Amino acid sequence: MNARTRRALLAGVIIAACGAFVGAQAAKPASKAKRMRVFFIEPKNNATVTSPVHMKFGAEGIEIAAVPPGDVTTTRPGVAHYHVGIDQDCLPAGKNIVKGTPSWVHFGDGKDVFDSQLTPGKHKLSLQLGDDLHNTLPGTCQTITVNVKQ
Repeated sequence: MNARTRRALLAGVIIAACGAFVGAQAAKPASKAKRMRVFFIEPKNNATVTSPVHMKFGAEGIEIAAVPPGDVTTTRPGVAHYHVGIDQDCLPAGKNIVKGTPSWVHFGDGKDVFDSQLTPGKHKLSLQLGDDLHNTLPGTCQTITVNVKQ
């Protein structure tokens, strides 16, 4: 085989290999979007705390922001705010957390910290995300237990 034929053959092999590599990369499924989750930074589950109980919240896979002012009639995709249920379980997805409910505290201002007076004893705290209309989002609730010492 002469040098020209070998170069042509080598070029063909390289092109075929590159094509196979590109095809394999395209065949891989697209990476999933980051899963939304919400969590207590403070306090930790089963912590013994004093009153007022200091809470700090965190979230991943979603933007936390204040609810727009005025009469809100639509939601912004990918945006939510926190709600804390005192001695409450997580609510089902799509459930409206009614403002003014004494057992649920709304953070429509976008804040991620809260101090709450709690009586001594064991308390359940549920942190749940809601959209601009205060409807709960699927899979975005965490419940912890704290023991408030006297």
